[in-house]
Amino acid sequence: MNKYILLLLLACISVPAAAQLGQQRNNLSFGINAGANYNNVSFTPTIKQKGFLAYSGGVTARYISEKYFAMLCGVQAELNYSQRGWEEMIQDNTNTYSRTMSYLEIPFLAHLGFGNEKGGQFFINMGPQLGYLLSEKEKFSSDWNASNRPNGVNYQYGMMADNKIDYGLVGGGGIEVHTGIGQFLLEGRYYLGLADFYKNNQANTNNFEKSSHNTLSVRLTYLFNITK
Repeated sequence: MNKYILLLLLACISVPAAAQLGQQRNNLSFGINAGANYNNVSFTPTIKQKGFLAYSGGVTARYISEKYFAMLCGVQAELNYSQRGWEEMIQDNTNTYSRTMSYLEIPFLAHLGFGNEKGGQFFINMGPQLGYLLSEKEKFSSDWNASNRPNGVNYQYGMMADNKIDYGLVGGGGIEVHTGIGQFLLEGRYYLGLADFYKNNQANTNNFEKSSHNTLSVRLTYLFNITK
């Protein structure tokens, strides 16, 4: 599995470098992005969850280096503040529980664009993402009671993350519209976390074998050209 993940990462990073037979471009753009995350966490043993909705936003830099037939090739990097976490589905009483986990994220993406350079385009972004946990906050209902949980799993309550470093793969696509004041991009993404934020120590029965993020996000980005 790790071998296939490594190959995919190398392919994502090398796409712009491989496209050296096309028309040269030198388009550097900067801008801002904002959107929403729909997150849950893959836990083993399982915790029943609702989708957790939170905020994401940051800055974007993109460089288009080549046009290869009808495809624009480049790279894109971002620095984002992103909220993730989970909300539990507790059916046996009125209790509610959620946790907000705030990350600093750095996606490094291969960017492929298809369409009119001066009008509308469809694009794909894909590549690795690195994150660092800045803070986390639990929210309990006023009548909180941690008993009677499925599989007896209640040791997550009050247990903060062991690992602050997060990493995984991100990919998605969207549409881009060029105007006289810059580019506007609407994009959907999926992030597959490959790191566990809890230690998966098999000797500790009060622990998780798996605790990684899965995130669907929708974002709007505005870019303006520095060079073209």
